[in-house]
Amino acid sequence: MSLLAIGTVAFDAIETPFGKTDKILGGAATFIGLAASNYTKKTNIVSVVGEDFPQAHLDMMASHGVNTNGIQIKKGEKTFFWSGKYHNDMNTRDTLDTQLNVLENFDPVIPEEYQDCEFLMLGNLAPAIQKMVIERLHKRPKLIVMDTMNFWMDIAMDELKETLKLVDVLSINDEEARQLSEEYSLVKAAQKIMAMGPKYLVIKKGEHGALLFHKNDVFFAPALPLEEVFDPTGAGDTFAGGFIGYLAQTKDISFENMKRALIHGSALASFSVEKFGTERLVNLTDKEIEERLQQFVDLVQFDIVLENTI
Repeated sequence: MSLLAIGTVAFDAIETPFGKTDKILGGAATFIGLAASNYTKKTNIVSVVGEDFPQAHLDMMASHGVNTNGIQIKKGEKTFFWSGKYHNDMNTRDTLDTQLNVLENFDPVIPEEYQDCEFLMLGNLAPAIQKMVIERLHKRPKLIVMDTMNFWMDIAMDELKETLKLVDVLSINDEEARQLSEEYSLVKAAQKIMAMGPKYLVIKKGEHGALLFHKNDVFFAPALPLEEVFDPTGAGDTFAGGFIGYLAQTKDISFENMKRALIHGSALASFSVEKFGTERLVNLTDKEIEERLQQFVDLVQFDIVLENTI
């Protein structure tokens, strides 16, 4: 088994009602890799950073079973940087600064040792780059999961639709699902989006959980009510890492097993928001994950007797 994730490895500076940070480790591939490492012995990463990226961050990822050999280090250049400020509701945010730096001319190189990947996670990047990664693999993976956002729908819709034809699972939030499908009803939106190519669709609803669609089947995974949310920045990517990490571990891509993967992804995401950046994921234990999964089970488990009233 091998899992390949492509996405950003970056610096973030975040401000929330709970505080603010200077430059800290962030990026889609970082969160995906750290989350997936709880299920896989090795997660291969393809990304790009600048000469300013600390070796200590690479060492930390490697210590968690994240293979960083596919991370290009561009001499004389700077790492992608994003800064944002969250509003009091923690669902809306303002982007304060975006510096593409090395990401502006990112040309993903797939090392030969990564070519045996069975599971591919396409983190949020330009659709053309996501498509390029698929085409550069010698063999199609068993499962391709893709994340995207409304920004690409605004400026690269045609490229996005071309890439959607090549993937098995699309993971987006409810606002993005409505924009992509031009439907307000998420059920109608799901049918339209799956007709574009993906066999499965995950629609994330933040603090209101996530929906999984496949043909005419729908499954809902709740979000765990938390007393405090410090930083939601990497929650979606952590969810994706837990989701595909569990599928890669079990090697079962049935709808029934994807239901379980959705819960695992939701559980991992509930941890990531408890601290700024990757801090919570880095120090996560198996026991904590087991206990959190049990909380999800307890949240939705109930007994009911359906009496025939006719």
